[in-house]
Amino acid sequence: MASSVSPFRIIIVDDESLARRGLQLRLKDIEGIEVIAECANGREALAAIAEHAPDLMLLDIQMPGMSGFDVIENLQQDNMPLIIFVTAFDEYAVEAFNVHAVDYLLKPIDSDRLKAAIQRARGRATQKDEVTDKQRLLDLIISITGKSEISVAQLLKERTGSRAYPERIAIKDGGETTLVDAKDIDWVDAAGDYMCVHANEQTHIMRVTMKDLENQLDPTNFQRVHRSTIVNLDRVKKVCSHINGEFHLILSNGATIKMSRSYKDKVKHFF
Repeated sequence: MASSVSPFRIIIVDDESLARRGLQLRLKDIEGIEVIAECANGREALAAIAEHAPDLMLLDIQMPGMSGFDVIENLQQDNMPLIIFVTAFDEYAVEAFNVHAVDYLLKPIDSDRLKAAIQRARGRATQKDEVTDKQRLLDLIISITGKSEISVAQLLKERTGSRAYPERIAIKDGGETTLVDAKDIDWVDAAGDYMCVHANEQTHIMRVTMKDLENQLDPTNFQRVHRSTIVNLDRVKKVCSHINGEFHLILSNGATIKMSRSYKDKVKHFF
């Protein structure tokens, strides 16, 4: 009995015939999809999208005449398919993030990675969870480029003119990296050349400057209240003033944070 579920319709765009053939072969092992067109350049891709309205486009970046990003710029929003970039170059990962690509695959293509990317695109098509995808792609950019989350956020700021604050903070300890949700951070304080990140009743140690860490945290939620302390404003339950002009902030977990006089204007954030 034939399935009543419509196939996930895909077009392949790559100027190299061998690359297109390689993708075709790998895609044959993935159930529930249909390759409806192959395109050798950007103009063919635009024509195929207008004719077929595919669900997904596997798109090379470096092509003669019109790059993959040029293709996207020439598309109308009402017929924009999901995008998975397929390229031999890793330096375009930030641009891929900016155009909300579902994934970014490096040649030679690994069959398991391709299958996972297709599954993710299917989920995206039904759930439209843009925030989760952007954070996942940010993690992917970090793994591909080897850059820190701070560096990637700064690149995004330079490319887009707006500030991107990561949802999670990557804390490296030897050969391990712990991802801590920014919203779970209660406060941060300095200990010499290290930052102590207090979250979920645990303390994580980072070798990073206070300024660099502060740049990762959204200032609508996190504020410096001392030259060596950043606090999550959502955790502040009480503000106690002292006759010397200083304040103590009482957090929801019972911790007491000292606010110096030079930061007393920050008190307005708590009322």
